[in-house]
Amino acid sequence: MPDTAATRNFDMGGHWRRSGLLLLAAWILWPLSLGAAPSYVGSQICAECHAPEYEAWRGSHHDLAMQVASEETVLGDFENRVFEHRGVVTRFFRRDGRYMVETTGTDGELEVFEVAYTFGVTPLQQYLLGFPDGRYQALTVAWDSRPAHEGGQRWFHLYPDEDIPPGDELHWTAPAHNWNFSCAECHSTRLRKNYDAVTDRYATDWAEIDVGCEACHGPGASHATAARLAREEGAGYPADHGLVVDLQGAGEWQFEAGARTAVRRTTGGGASEPELCGRCHARRSQFSEDYVHGRPLSDTHRVELLLEDRYFPDGQILDEVYVYGSFVQSRMHAAGVTCSDCHEAHSLKLRVPDDGVCFQCHAATAYGSAEHHFHPEGSESARCVSCHMPERTYMVVDPRRDHSMQIPRPDRSEALGTPNVCTGCHAGRTNQWAVEHLDAWYGEERAPGFQRYAEVLAAAREGKSDAGRGLESLMLDRRVPAIARATALAELSRYLSPSSSLAVRAGLADKDPLVRRAAVELLEQTDREVRWQLVSPLLDDPVRGVRVAAASVLADVSPGEIGDPEGQRRLERAFEQYLASEMLNADRVEHWVNMAGFHARQGNVPAAEKAYSEARRRDADFIPIYANQADMYRALGREAEGEKVLREGIARVDAAPALHHALGLLLVREKRVDEALSELQRAFEAGGENARFGYVYGVALNSSGAPLRAIEVWEAVLREAPEDRATLFALVSALRDQGDYGRAGVYADRLVELAPADPEVRRLRQSLSR
Repeated sequence: MPDTAATRNFDMGGHWRRSGLLLLAAWILWPLSLGAAPSYVGSQICAECHAPEYEAWRGSHHDLAMQVASEETVLGDFENRVFEHRGVVTRFFRRDGRYMVETTGTDGELEVFEVAYTFGVTPLQQYLLGFPDGRYQALTVAWDSRPAHEGGQRWFHLYPDEDIPPGDELHWTAPAHNWNFSCAECHSTRLRKNYDAVTDRYATDWAEIDVGCEACHGPGASHATAARLAREEGAGYPADHGLVVDLQGAGEWQFEAGARTAVRRTTGGGASEPELCGRCHARRSQFSEDYVHGRPLSDTHRVELLLEDRYFPDGQILDEVYVYGSFVQSRMHAAGVTCSDCHEAHSLKLRVPDDGVCFQCHAATAYGSAEHHFHPEGSESARCVSCHMPERTYMVVDPRRDHSMQIPRPDRSEALGTPNVCTGCHAGRTNQWAVEHLDAWYGEERAPGFQRYAEVLAAAREGKSDAGRGLESLMLDRRVPAIARATALAELSRYLSPSSSLAVRAGLADKDPLVRRAAVELLEQTDREVRWQLVSPLLDDPVRGVRVAAASVLADVSPGEIGDPEGQRRLERAFEQYLASEMLNADRVEHWVNMAGFHARQGNVPAAEKAYSEARRRDADFIPIYANQADMYRALGREAEGEKVLREGIARVDAAPALHHALGLLLVREKRVDEALSELQRAFEAGGENARFGYVYGVALNSSGAPLRAIEVWEAVLREAPEDRATLFALVSALRDQGDYGRAGVYADRLVELAPADPEVRRLRQSLSR
């Protein structure tokens, strides 16, 4: 499968899913609600029997998630107001009762757009502007709906410190802010994107414009019919109430005599609320619209793991991740706490205000006193959330609380650079100051907290040589949350060794689909026969996300090669599901690149070339198109076509180190040394943070008779990546060959520390000693 790690992966994430976007103009779209699937009846029908729940829902963030633009719904000031951001002027005004925006469009010229829908309500509201192809985009100038005394009641830009011209990936007309792909599923009920890849148009529709009752409870037609028959005709009421899903609901928690923390007395037989809520409250991408309420989230969505650009190594939130990934790594989740234990499911308000929601299960006498929190009673600092759920602000004005609910660990902040909630309030104080206070208050043997994987993940991210063993142990530790064990497998891809076998096999058999998926994906780089042996059983996995991952990893296996007819059918079915998952998102360039890679691995070059062509049609500046297509031609021995593709990519995006690097390697293979060195140099200088570019450039220099320049390059690489073993090995060898044994010994000692058991490293060090 092509490497798309470098893609602008905005899949339902970042600032953009909440940013919103838009559907068709109101006069086009309102009839769509009349054409909803027959199994959905609408929240008004639910209100006939469930009036209290309906009234609690009215006015909630779910109810107001998306609305037709009108006097009642638009909060922003459209009285001919002008907002300027870094030279770009946007004007908000009214015309014949409609709400209009004048701003720069895709070509950089001023255009006038009509606001079709509002998106969100507080602390900000965005506006969705429609295009003739059925595409809706969320304007990145938003309305701050907070009260004026809190700094609100103003227009502001979501990227206040950046110049964002048309064509930039963050411009409001770019795919990042496309409603149909990025936002729609989570702001409406039973949404269908309905993208036509042939015409490149959308006909997106929904059952209900906002997040209604059936978004969580499932289609309600059977339930409504059963209730009517029971009420009017005395018919028996079905055991499942005619609903697709029975939600687990809040638990019954009780305190044992003298206990400070309650335990759950009821296990709940319904579907998992975190899995249901995570459909929208998770950083994830969608690969199937066949969502079934009550099924695992991984059946239709790819949940992101604790990735470096999303979370700190201890699991604290970094980017906007929408709660799920934080909560499922918490002690609360492990103890059985579910969403509605804390939040009333219909109004979305806390079940009990402020600290009272925590004191439902944690005795106030123990945890609400100064003897526990050591802050003035009633102060902001004494609140439970201040220490255990710190805020991080996104979209300029929207603070989100971290739901991993961790015990403060300033010692980790000192060692690993993770956020320290103590110094977050006590400005000017050091991490060590906080460590000393916690030692004095709770003793040096205080509880370490539930999340105990920070050091392992930090070591993996830093490329530490011994990180592999730590990741293997982390994966095998059943006390560790599943999302962290899955992350350990994902990180292990750089440290695979024979000792990894136990952790990988355990991951493939794990009960959690996140872990099984990560184990499957880890095996992509292994031998083809090993992959088939280990991964093929998961082609029948009960969770679609695992089956799709298995199909991707086995893309170089042809069904015709499988002697067993049933095995052949299993592989074909999985391939069909994989391609369907990519076609669902065919409005995005990266999915065409993925399909091209699949066809290339299947040996269907014409289909791969067509997919690359479709990718260019959607975004000709997308670098992986050219890198991956050229690599396909390299494998086929068609270097001239590969060179042409790479040069086309460089002509589009000259500042693309990966393309210069790939072209340099191609020219090396063609023995065009001077040209190759020029391209490899450009890759190294433009992408100096990539140790691989520098290592390869140094090898080329050394091989071409410029060892001193190679040494300079390798030393520059090590200043940025001091533990890059390939570069260290090359540098030691080059310095030895130059007779500079002193400097060679210094680097050799560092290499020995990183890889003490490597026989080649030992032989190199011994050669220096001699």
